[in-house]
Amino acid sequence: MANKLTSKIPRFTINRIVWILVFGILAYRAHPQVMAALSRGDADTAAPGFELRTLSGETVSLDAFRGQVVLLNFWATWCPPCRVEMPSFQRVYESKADQGFVVLAVSTDVAGESVVRDFITERGFTFPVAMATGRVVHDYGGVRALPTSFLIDRNGHIRHAVKGFFAEPALRLAVNRLLAEPAPAGQPMPAPAAGEFGAPPVRR
Repeated sequence: MANKLTSKIPRFTINRIVWILVFGILAYRAHPQVMAALSRGDADTAAPGFELRTLSGETVSLDAFRGQVVLLNFWATWCPPCRVEMPSFQRVYESKADQGFVVLAVSTDVAGESVVRDFITERGFTFPVAMATGRVVHDYGGVRALPTSFLIDRNGHIRHAVKGFFAEPALRLAVNRLLAEPAPAGQPMPAPAAGEFGAPPVRR
């Protein structure tokens, strides 16, 4: 009897360690979103400037977005969590664009622009989409995990960085809070950014 109990102890200990590791990883992934939703742990560092060409041929830059709240999202068509979160980005974009919120989805696909264009068109996303450059990837820390999102305030400061899936409730709370902050002095409220392929966001 004693030998049977002894033989079960290592397995029980290993199982406990595995579950502790699993919960630890989940907590690590969820922490940035919780902080964003609760207005805690704001980074407030200046976002690196960028200039990118969207799929519609428009050149966009961080300076052009000044006065708006920007979700800068690095993603790829082959990335499962990217595919899951993008419809929620579209919903938040549609409901908040007229208040000064814009999504800029920056694709890291090496397959090229045509693959990204087909993906965006098929799913009906209307927020601006651009192809990543080596410089913007480098300037934003190398983007070693996909998806990676940066929430940038009206003053061009990164307030939150989320590596992995960005849940819609957390995003909405964070966006609402940043939209409630005043625009930079002397900066008029910009018009909503044109959607991809020139299509305006549709409010739902």
